[in-house]
Amino acid sequence: MDKPDRQSVSSSPAATSPSSITFIGTATLLLRFGDFTVLTDPNFVHRHERVSIGYGMHATRLTDPAIDIDQLPPLDLVLLSHFHGDHFDQVAEEKLDRALPIVTTPEAAAQLRARGFLSSQALETWQRAEFTRSGDTLQITATPGRHGPPVVDFALPDVMGSIIDFTSPRQGLRQRLYITGDTLIFDELNEIGRRYPDVDVALVHLGGTTVVGIVVTMDAEQGVELMRRVPARTTIPIHYDDYDLFKSPLSEFRARVRDAGLDDRVHYLARGDTYQVPGRITQAMP
Repeated sequence: MDKPDRQSVSSSPAATSPSSITFIGTATLLLRFGDFTVLTDPNFVHRHERVSIGYGMHATRLTDPAIDIDQLPPLDLVLLSHFHGDHFDQVAEEKLDRALPIVTTPEAAAQLRARGFLSSQALETWQRAEFTRSGDTLQITATPGRHGPPVVDFALPDVMGSIIDFTSPRQGLRQRLYITGDTLIFDELNEIGRRYPDVDVALVHLGGTTVVGIVVTMDAEQGVELMRRVPARTTIPIHYDDYDLFKSPLSEFRARVRDAGLDDRVHYLARGDTYQVPGRITQAMP
């Protein structure tokens, strides 16, 4: 792996708290790891509003975000899987602090810099970024993703998944999360499972997003296949039922999970719900 780019975050620290995942909607999550607060894929338009997906096409939102962008706590960084309107919308562009670090793909980082977000940090696949506070470390590793079948992938934004490792000096690795990003199933995903066989929580972008008849995000069947390729103690589905282009509803994923006998490995969050990530059973380091 490449040597990580290590940074020290300097926003006002929040009170120390257990690691948690709050589902805001679409792929937007509020992640808390001790004193770190991370926002993913900021999408804050409301029901019936539209976002751009490129080439003059738009998607219409069918749900409201659980909270508005003005209700967010102070953030340390944003993690962005790719540059599409349902992942970084016009509300985020207008209201996010342009000095906030944004970890994303090189392509998305260039798009953000053109819009005045000068702290964008680009990661190629398997590159890492590190952030430190009070001795704790948050490490983000970019993982493979492919937003469409080969015949159209060249016309879609580059996309990355992410492994997030939260470590502390005395406890070592405390949590490991995997966020898939908007990907389909393809062979390179197998390498994630080989490198990281001990994922605590996988957050899986579903929806079966379909544009001009072409599926460009995982549907229910592919979501279950992802669970086999990158096993996690707990899988949480996100990115479903929020837009008119999402054609594979959560109900289909539930049915596939049940048929596969994997119910005990899946936790479902309603928008606005928070999941407390269990700590690992580790021996304190001297």
